[in-house]
Amino acid sequence: MSRIRSRAGTAVLTALALTGAAGAGTAAAQPDAGTAAAACSVEYKVQNQWDSGFTTAVTVTNNGAAVNNWNLTWSYAGNQKVTSGWNADISQSGAAVTAKNVSYNGTLATGGSASFGFNGTYSGSNALPTTFKLNGVTCNEETDPTDPTDPTDPTEPGDRVDNPYAGAKVYVNPEWSAKAKAETGGSRIADQPTGVWLDRIAAINGVGDGMGLRDHLDAALAQKGSGEEVVQLVVYDLPGRDCAALASNGELGPTEIDKYKTDFIDPIAAILADPKYAALRIVTTIEIDSLPNLVTNVSGRPTATPNCDVMKANGNYQKGVGYALDKLGDIKNVYNYIDAGHHGWLGWDDNFGASAELFKTAASGNGAKLSDVHGFIVNTANYSALKENNFAIGDTVAGKSVRESKWVDWNRYTDELSYAQAMRTKLVSLGFDQNLGMLIDTSRNGWGGTARPAGPGATTDVDTYVDGGRYDRRIHLGNWCNQTGAGLGERPQANPATGIDAYVWMKPPGESDGSSKAIDNDEGKGFDRMCDPTYTGNPRNNNHMSGALPDAPVSGHWFSAQFQELMKNAYPAL
Repeated sequence: MSRIRSRAGTAVLTALALTGAAGAGTAAAQPDAGTAAAACSVEYKVQNQWDSGFTTAVTVTNNGAAVNNWNLTWSYAGNQKVTSGWNADISQSGAAVTAKNVSYNGTLATGGSASFGFNGTYSGSNALPTTFKLNGVTCNEETDPTDPTDPTDPTEPGDRVDNPYAGAKVYVNPEWSAKAKAETGGSRIADQPTGVWLDRIAAINGVGDGMGLRDHLDAALAQKGSGEEVVQLVVYDLPGRDCAALASNGELGPTEIDKYKTDFIDPIAAILADPKYAALRIVTTIEIDSLPNLVTNVSGRPTATPNCDVMKANGNYQKGVGYALDKLGDIKNVYNYIDAGHHGWLGWDDNFGASAELFKTAASGNGAKLSDVHGFIVNTANYSALKENNFAIGDTVAGKSVRESKWVDWNRYTDELSYAQAMRTKLVSLGFDQNLGMLIDTSRNGWGGTARPAGPGATTDVDTYVDGGRYDRRIHLGNWCNQTGAGLGERPQANPATGIDAYVWMKPPGESDGSSKAIDNDEGKGFDRMCDPTYTGNPRNNNHMSGALPDAPVSGHWFSAQFQELMKNAYPAL
């Protein structure tokens, strides 16, 4: 039996069942005769939103047998309150909302629709509801009432599910696992799943004696057994890659978009489309450190670089991302997640909205559609804390907001969880699927060990308060290379928080961010002073020390000292 959740701009939720409970806090109206088979699709659209209120239009379509009366229920994750409505009798108890038909729109023929709307209030974020129930039945399954298949059976090959990580094992890369096991104490984490990085054309078939893409997929099939298995791939070889840094520069020049398509994306797509691998859930992280650079590091910004101006002018980042989304999105068991930076990069007002708009533009051109995007990933290969518990963005100390502290520096967010959830809300408001999933890379943002604060800082002044309580012990939020004091973060897990598909270790712990000094290599990777522990900084880290560990190898190469540091400072502790 197949279970399908649409990922287009309209959430299509379907079900065939007779009875069921309503959302939390609301009793379901019992359907009378003729109301049982209620396959449905629901469109929930915020038409207008302001600081404290919003107007929403809802359309429910009956795709099953005719019904005589209907009620639609959902729950909010935030503090939204319905204040008035039309074309439905709407009530609310706590977070749970029930909309019942009125006298003139209770009958829904097969294919018939009913529309209604309402006004509401909110504060904070206005996250869209993710689950609807029609006549008490959750609209998330398509079933054949004559099909005896157990609905708890695994999905058939090629069926996209709402969250690929739910109920699935995740592939353990044997190459990374072997390196981890070879380290003192490394066996404690050697069985954790990590991302497989396709960061150059040669990686597709394997570099030297290393495993290629087919080798990894074959190994994933062997690990899979009879259950579900996720394979995590990082697709990372855009022309002019990472225009604002040198350590992660790639092999393709700024104008080599055609080579990117034919020699990189097309071969990857051909392998992933092989029916042999149709039973795997393949998660692709699409081109980290690319699109946000076109917002933050171009002319008119203090952190502008000539390389980023070139990439903005030629459009090859958008062309490459769009092409990758299109080709990979055509493969039914592939789940595309676009890189969305991190809160210490895009959390400011002049970066946040502009970046979200750019993500939409890239996902709407060059053959791509918004429905090719299953979600977004934040904090990839970065160090920003998952959740800062000792201070909040709304706190005030000695008459000053936390936003005024030197560490927060007017950012809207203090950590990756709040940033990811807010970015998700913004993206959904722009037209991405309301079931959009977010991933957070927690491979190196644990910040445990002896330096981890046990509670808030002193309230002498706002800087003392924030600096004394923050888990993230970097010298500056802009520091990104092989950071001293960092630790392993939350272990990979599915559905850890509202709107979050999974915490992942997309960056394999122990792989360097960049070399501490110039090292000749054939991978196109340069030397970035942000990886030099003696470097005194630039505008992107407000001219602070880099905080990098010494004696690091080229990016992607094994860095034993960093691996040991990550284990020592893990939080939760090993």
